[in-house]
Amino acid sequence: MQDKLTLMIPGPTPVPETVLQAMARHPIGHRSADFQKIVRRTTEQLQWLHQTKNDVLVITGSGTAAMEAGIINVLSRGDKVLCGDNGKFGERWVKVAKAYGLDVQVIKAEWGQPLDPEAFRAALEADSAKAIKAVILTHSETSTGVINDLESIARHVKAHGTALTIADCVTSLGACSVPMDAWGIDVIGSGSQKGYMMPPGLAFVAVSERAWAAYERSDLPKFYLDLGKYRKSAHADSNPFTPAINLYFALQAALEMMQAEGLEAIFARHARHRAAAQAGMHAIGLPLYAAAGHGSPAITAVAPQGIDAESLRKTVKERFDILLAGGQDHLKGHVFRIGHLGFVCDRDVLTAVAAIEATLQELGLHKGTPGAGVAACAAALAR
Repeated sequence: MQDKLTLMIPGPTPVPETVLQAMARHPIGHRSADFQKIVRRTTEQLQWLHQTKNDVLVITGSGTAAMEAGIINVLSRGDKVLCGDNGKFGERWVKVAKAYGLDVQVIKAEWGQPLDPEAFRAALEADSAKAIKAVILTHSETSTGVINDLESIARHVKAHGTALTIADCVTSLGACSVPMDAWGIDVIGSGSQKGYMMPPGLAFVAVSERAWAAYERSDLPKFYLDLGKYRKSAHADSNPFTPAINLYFALQAALEMMQAEGLEAIFARHARHRAAAQAGMHAIGLPLYAAAGHGSPAITAVAPQGIDAESLRKTVKERFDILLAGGQDHLKGHVFRIGHLGFVCDRDVLTAVAAIEATLQELGLHKGTPGAGVAACAAALAR
């Protein structure tokens, strides 16, 4: 059936009708008083979402732009940094850091396993010269469905006294609690097409006072991503360049919806959907890829043994118009991922599990009791 595609991927995520309607408004001048009101309101809402009193800046770009901006605005050529790498996006931050001439020490974990906070603690405590200037890591590693212990790692960074915490929270912000001030995180990057329930196109960078002090010393090249320009403009309820005006309309509408739901309810919903997706897969007999107890609230990665994950995804899309995410790099064909991030409800998760179970039956690959996955998912949603 035409126009029935359901996105169950980690981004872009489904967009509410209210947000789409807000986007459809006629553009207004980005130097007008009306637009300034929107900037002022959304800035307050972004601070609420990040649980911070710090600056939260808006860039027209992707989540990668947010993270690159965070890195290049607080560091200088040759600075030593620790980079956590346990998936595709951890690998990306290593590449970005090296591209800017940083001295990168990688702390790795196998894909599917969480980063070990003790490895960061040991490296930071061994740094008696205080040469480490930043720790860069991904909170929710989308490629593997793993959530890393950002709170503990940030605590070890804070104890170091010099290093900053730069966190990719692209698929964790809006899915679980990321209290910037309480955890002492210095830079948080995120993107609009994830927990914000919007189309792609806006990037968000939250910056602490410690990070602004580092900004004054930074000598890495920057122009469009110079956060100092964005800070100056934000304090005047503006933007240094032409922003994506209609995405600002969407942002305000989405954040109004999020505030109406409330942070704790949002986090509880994502935790419930994670539990339901995991329960459904367990009941069907499909093993999860992420280590037990470390699954992301944004996405559940599944590693079906003896089954071509790409064939399964293709059939689910063709038969049920539900798009699941595939495995990345060496995981292609071995893993599929169920997104439950942003504007996702109980019905969406239950339908996705049912579609996966029905597809396995159709392909003659269902090894458990028919309907067991749906029953387990429904039970988890009812808790």
